[in-house]
Amino acid sequence: MAHLPNLQPGWHEPLGALARDGGVNFAVFSENATRIELCVFDAEGQRELRRYTLDGPHDGVWHGFLPGVGPGLVYGLRAHGPYAPEQGHRFNPHKLLLDPYAREIVGHFGWRAEHHGYELGHPDGPRSLDTRDNAAQALKARVAPPLPPVVRRPRLAPDQVVLYEVHVKGFSRLMPGVPEELRGTYAGLAHPASIAHFKRLGVTTLSLLPVHYCIDEPHLAERGLHNYWGYNTLGFFCPDPRWAQAAHRHDPTAVTAEFRGMVQALHEAGLEVVLDVVYNHTPEGNEFGPTLSLRGLDNKTYYRLVAGDWSRYENLTGCGNTLHCSHPRVTQFVLDSLRHWVAEMGVDGFRFDLAPVLGRGSHGFDPGAAFFTALRQDPVLAGVHLIAEPWDAAYDGYQVGRFPGRFLEWNDKFRDAVRGYWLGAGPGVGRGELARRFMASSDVFHHGQRLPTASVNFVAVHDGFNLADLTSYGAKHNQANGEDNRDGRDGELCANFGAEGPTDDPAIQATRRRVRRALMATLLLAQGTPMLCAGDEIGHSQGGNNNAYCQDNATTWLDWPGADGSMTELVAQLLALRAAEPLLRHPRWFAGTAGDACIAWHAPSGHEMAPHDWHDAGQRAFGVQLREAGAAEPRLMIVFNPDPSALPFLLCHGPWQLVFDSSGEAAATVVLPGQPLGVPGRSLLVLRHAPT
Repeated sequence: MAHLPNLQPGWHEPLGALARDGGVNFAVFSENATRIELCVFDAEGQRELRRYTLDGPHDGVWHGFLPGVGPGLVYGLRAHGPYAPEQGHRFNPHKLLLDPYAREIVGHFGWRAEHHGYELGHPDGPRSLDTRDNAAQALKARVAPPLPPVVRRPRLAPDQVVLYEVHVKGFSRLMPGVPEELRGTYAGLAHPASIAHFKRLGVTTLSLLPVHYCIDEPHLAERGLHNYWGYNTLGFFCPDPRWAQAAHRHDPTAVTAEFRGMVQALHEAGLEVVLDVVYNHTPEGNEFGPTLSLRGLDNKTYYRLVAGDWSRYENLTGCGNTLHCSHPRVTQFVLDSLRHWVAEMGVDGFRFDLAPVLGRGSHGFDPGAAFFTALRQDPVLAGVHLIAEPWDAAYDGYQVGRFPGRFLEWNDKFRDAVRGYWLGAGPGVGRGELARRFMASSDVFHHGQRLPTASVNFVAVHDGFNLADLTSYGAKHNQANGEDNRDGRDGELCANFGAEGPTDDPAIQATRRRVRRALMATLLLAQGTPMLCAGDEIGHSQGGNNNAYCQDNATTWLDWPGADGSMTELVAQLLALRAAEPLLRHPRWFAGTAGDACIAWHAPSGHEMAPHDWHDAGQRAFGVQLREAGAAEPRLMIVFNPDPSALPFLLCHGPWQLVFDSSGEAAATVVLPGQPLGVPGRSLLVLRHAPT
C-alpha cells in the first residue's frame, strides 16, 4: 500500500475518473451520502490496495485527485449513509459500487446473494441489511486513456434518411463474406461485405440495438439464456464487450477502439450510426434487486419511488424501476452519457427506449420537460438525430406525436394500418386510414413546426413479428423463451394465409410473397422516415417468435445462406426510386393551394375521391397523384389494390409510364389517357407521367 500516493482534494467536475495533470481526478455525485470512499484495486481487480475518503460534498459532488497514477487504474466506490428504505435510502458500505461514469469496466458479473444490499431470506426482506462484502466478485471501473479526436461524420438532410434497425451480432454472424473471426462483431458490421450490402440496399443510417454495457436478468441466468437485445444497461459510457472480437473482449480499451473503428469505417462509406439507448431503467430492479451502482450511491435521487412508501419503486418501464430523469443531476447524467457517445465515440444520434420516461414529472409526461429543453439546446447534441419510442409501460404512457422539436417518433399507427390494409387482418383498415398513414400521419404530427419526417414508419422491428413471420403465422410461438409462450405481444396483426409456418403449398407461398412485397413497397414509398428491420430484405424468419430478446442463436442471426435475393433486389429498387423522386420524400406537408406541391386521390373509376368514396367499405383500391409545385400535370401516380383479384383502374392526366410493380405481373408499361390499367391483385404500382 505504501507505493500509492495520498489523495488530494481535486476538482468537483467533470464527473467520473479523468486522467489529467499527472494523475487521475475522481468526482462522484451523491446528494444524501455522508461519506464516499474510493477503493483502488490491483490490475486484475481482485485485491483491494487502499481506500481513500473523497473530499466534499461540493454541491453534492465528492471528489479527489490521485497524483502519479493514470489510465489502467482499477477502482470501485463505497457509499456511507443511512440504510433506511422507508425514507428512500439504501446506503450499504459493505457493497462495492460501480462508478456510473465508468468508461471501462473489468470483471465478469454473476448473480450472487452478496450483491444484494439486504439479506436474502431474512424475515424483514429488503428492509434488512446484508453485511457481507462483495468486492471480490463485483464489477469495477478502470480509468480509460484519452481518445483521439473523432473523424468528421456525414450529415444528411432529414428527407434523405432511411433507417435500418440492426443487431450488431445478428447481422454478420452467418454472413459468408465476413471472415469467421469478425462475424458477429463491431468489426464485422463495418466489414466491406457488410457495407456493400448497406450500399446496395440504399439505406443511409444504421440504428443499432443497444450496445451499452449490459448484464443478463436473473431469470435468464437461471435458464442459461442471455439478454441478446441488450435492454438492461449497467455501463452507460461503455460499449458492450460481447460484440467485440474474441481477442478484444477482456480488454476494455481494445473494445472501445474496435467500436470507434466501426463507426469510422461506416462514416467513410457515407453511413450514419444511431444508438438505441436505455435511460429509463437499470438492472438494479425493484426493492428485491441487487445494489450495483446507482442504488448504493443515492437511491432516493436516481430512482422514482412510490409516494407514501419510499421503500418501493415506481415501475413505469415494466423492468422493476424507473430512472428519476426529472432530477437535475439525473438529467446531467443522461446528457453526459449522450455527449460522450457523440464527442468521444463518434455516433450520429439516438433512439430513446421508452422515451416518455425522460419527460415524466410529478404530473405525468410533459413535452416541455427540462430534459427535453436541455437536450435540444446542448451544443454537442444539437446536430444529431433524436428518435423517440413514444410509449412506456405506465399510465398516460402512449405519447405518439407529442415529442417536441426535431424529435422523430416511431409510428405504430403506420405499422397497424399498413398491416391491416394488406393482410385483411384485424377490424379491417379502409383506404382512408391507409391514406393518412401513407402521407406521414398528418393527424398526429402536423402541428407546431413539426415536419412529415417526424413519422418513423415501419411494418416490423426487433420487437414483434418480422416481415416473413407476420405473413406466415397466425399466432406467436415463443416457447423457446422459457415462459410457456406467455411473453411477447398478443393479438399482433398477422396472417398465415392458410397454413401455420413453413409450407410447401405453392399458392400460399405465392400469396405470402405478394403481400410481403406490397408491405415493403408501402413502407419505402410512404412520406415520412422509413425504417427497415434488418433481415426483412432477405426473408429471414424467426420461426414465429415475436419476442426473441433472449435468443442468441440462429433464430435471430440473419439467415444469409437462405437469403431471398429477389426481396433484396426489390428493396434496392424501391430505395433507388425514393432517392430519384423527391416527391416520394417531400420535406414539407403537401398543400392544397395553387403553386404548392399537392396530391389528389382517385378511385378506380378515375374520378377524384369524394367524401362518400372514403366511407365505401366495399371498395379498398385507390390511387394518389403527386404534383410538383408549379407543375401543370402530376408527376407520379401510386395505385393500391389489396384485394386478391386484379381490377381495371382508369387513369387521367396521361400518358403514364409504369416504373414499379410490386407483383411483377402488370401487363402494360405505357398507359394512355382514358385507358384502363390492369392492376394485379395484392399489388402496389407506381407510374410516372410521360410527356407527349
